[in-house]
Amino acid sequence: MTRTSAVSLIRSRTLSDVAEYAYAATAPAGSRLIFLAGSCPLDEHGETVAVGGYAGQAAQAVANLRTALADAGASVEDVISTRVLVASARQEDLVAAWQVVRDAFGDHDVPSTLMGVTVLGYADQLVEIEAVAAVLDEPEPEGPACPPSA
Repeated sequence: MTRTSAVSLIRSRTLSDVAEYAYAATAPAGSRLIFLAGSCPLDEHGETVAVGGYAGQAAQAVANLRTALADAGASVEDVISTRVLVASARQEDLVAAWQVVRDAFGDHDVPSTLMGVTVLGYADQLVEIEAVAAVLDEPEPEGPACPPSA
């Protein structure tokens, strides 16, 4: 099955250009939506990586997000929105995590929410990234018809 991205980013001309992301995104009817669980900073053994480091945990969460997207038949370019959760009340900690996420998405600067939370689910976890993606799946072209059986 081939895959085509369905995401169109919308840039507002009436809202501030201070935000480092598009203010909205759309996907057409018929696109397949992919709802990803929060991507956590866990290694292949389920251990939290970069303990105490917001940027390091964000990098691992992005890597895990890429893997989950690939497993669902999508890529970062198919993401339509994100929510970045950071276990901190300090704005500089949120920004440290956000810079990693923003850089990972590059020009595909999807609508995003960055929020500080009290605690996350795993021991020593500081960052989690939720995402929604949209793709258009096109069926493979059919090969020659099989001859009828006698």
